[in-house]
Amino acid sequence: MNILQLSNKMPYPPKDGGSIATLNLSKGFAELGHKVTVLTMNTSKHYFSVDNIPKNLKSKINFFDVFVNTKINPFNALINLLFSTFPYNAKRFISKDFNNKLINLLLDNDYDVIQLEGLYLCVYINVIRKYSKALIIYRAHNIEHEIWERTTEQQKGFLKKFYLKILTKRIKKFEINLINQYDALVPITERDALNFNKLGNNKPLHVSHTGINISELKPNFSNMEFPSLFYIGALDWAPNQQGLLWFLDNIWLKISDKHKNLKFYIAGRNAPQWFINKLKKGNIFYFGEIDDAYEFMNSKAIMIVPLLSGSGMRIKIIEGMALGKIIISTSIGAEGINITHNKNIIIADTPDGFIDEIDRVLNNKVVFDNIGKNAITFVNNNYDNLTITSSLINFYKGLRIT
Repeated sequence: MNILQLSNKMPYPPKDGGSIATLNLSKGFAELGHKVTVLTMNTSKHYFSVDNIPKNLKSKINFFDVFVNTKINPFNALINLLFSTFPYNAKRFISKDFNNKLINLLLDNDYDVIQLEGLYLCVYINVIRKYSKALIIYRAHNIEHEIWERTTEQQKGFLKKFYLKILTKRIKKFEINLINQYDALVPITERDALNFNKLGNNKPLHVSHTGINISELKPNFSNMEFPSLFYIGALDWAPNQQGLLWFLDNIWLKISDKHKNLKFYIAGRNAPQWFINKLKKGNIFYFGEIDDAYEFMNSKAIMIVPLLSGSGMRIKIIEGMALGKIIISTSIGAEGINITHNKNIIIADTPDGFIDEIDRVLNNKVVFDNIGKNAITFVNNNYDNLTITSSLINFYKGLRIT
């Protein structure tokens, strides 16, 4: 099959959930013998030159990029608020240059499948219809308006909360209006699939989890610091910021008081300075963006996922489980993953719950070892990238036949 993927940010290097979800599927398609092209917006926030993508990867996948300025402009946001009903978030990804490059690719190539990686690529469905007969697939990385609803709930400032409520309503309307404009829907989780059907989806649907290349994730406990806590995730994403601050304000001081030598290691890209300043507490070590996430994760013991908002699936949880980490997460953090509490992960939704579970694991190495082993087995059985990609290809072939 000849497959075109559209992405609103450069999927390389794969250092956040969105880029990992896009690139791993690209790799899977290529490894199964399909022709793969990725047309991506290259933004200042996630800019990476195509020239610097490894040659062995570019030999398997054709990458094309278009620079798109998606920076938030307060003036433009205000104008949009006052004189438009279209969500500002979506408007930032409408680009004439990207549109023209897409048209050129559609005119020069006969694609079988065009896969839209996320909601904001759906604004290009009409131009795809005009210039191509390919199947249009909406790969929903999450339910976007749900993220904003939950983020709004956690917001305390009156003016910001007022603005977010309006934005959330617009995003929800935008998301619902796009339902069924595609030929098929590919959500990342079963939960999202059910919710999309409730919102009105009646197109063919196939749940396709974000897979991982299991051979690349090797558990290594030889240099692991026990006890220790760690967090890894994009720190320019509001739900991650909110969750970490909640953990620091309500949990860290109490648990660190009980365990004087316990250290908390935090790694993540693009943290704003105001947020970095919040991390300057005793026994907290902030690394920023790191070169080797797997090495970092292998060197620490207990992974903390204190998400209070968000949607979709946290690929970092899958990676952590593959490395045999014991993970303590909120229910929202582990949403979309068919985990079992106390078997392959630990779920805690309150400060006291987090404190009790951390305390239990720190005091019982057998619990730590058993849950970590079960986590490895769980991921190996359910999240192999090639198996997931092959199932998706079979779904696409079935659509072509019908």
